[in-house]
Amino acid sequence: MINLILKDVLIQKKIILLYIATIIIYLLAGVPSLIFLGFLYSVIFILNAFAYDEKDNANILLNSLPYTRKEIVSSKYIGSLIFTTIFVFMIYVGDFLINGKGDLFIWKEMLLIIGLVMVAISFIFPISYKFKMQYLLIALGVLFGIYMLAINLLVPINDILRELARKFLTLQEMQMYFVASITVIILYVGSWLLSIYIYKRRAF
Repeated sequence: MINLILKDVLIQKKIILLYIATIIIYLLAGVPSLIFLGFLYSVIFILNAFAYDEKDNANILLNSLPYTRKEIVSSKYIGSLIFTTIFVFMIYVGDFLINGKGDLFIWKEMLLIIGLVMVAISFIFPISYKFKMQYLLIALGVLFGIYMLAINLLVPINDILRELARKFLTLQEMQMYFVASITVIILYVGSWLLSIYIYKRRAF
């Protein structure tokens, strides 16, 4: 399975430097939210790797290799956690070195980024396995359009999201973090099992 995870890195090796370069530029510019930056780059990297599997019937090739469909799906979920962790550490180490922040690792923020990515992937992957990636991109485009319309005309969604993030980061009760973590893990595992079920029933 490790080879399937490495594959997702190798197919993007030409643009990994672009990821790193743009992260450095954002950090030099003093991007206000490392949480948003970590979430955005993690999801983009994961979805881009997923999209490559749909190009030129790559799934047919994958299923001809000595891997079960369960292993193929599992590599995506495990890889998503690994890639997100790498991006989070990269961003916070870069911010510490470039901007000289007092705390090298802010565990609450890092936990929030990983949790948000897990929630996003929990919804995105089953949809992507059920339908083609192009339909997901169309749906995301529509949702983004609705989001932009909402923040400009209806409600201050950005302010609400920032306030929710602030409340999460200022929580002192460890029980709340435990409950939130267990909820996200259950959602992620449930999505994982659902994706395996969907992918096993697909015909290539």
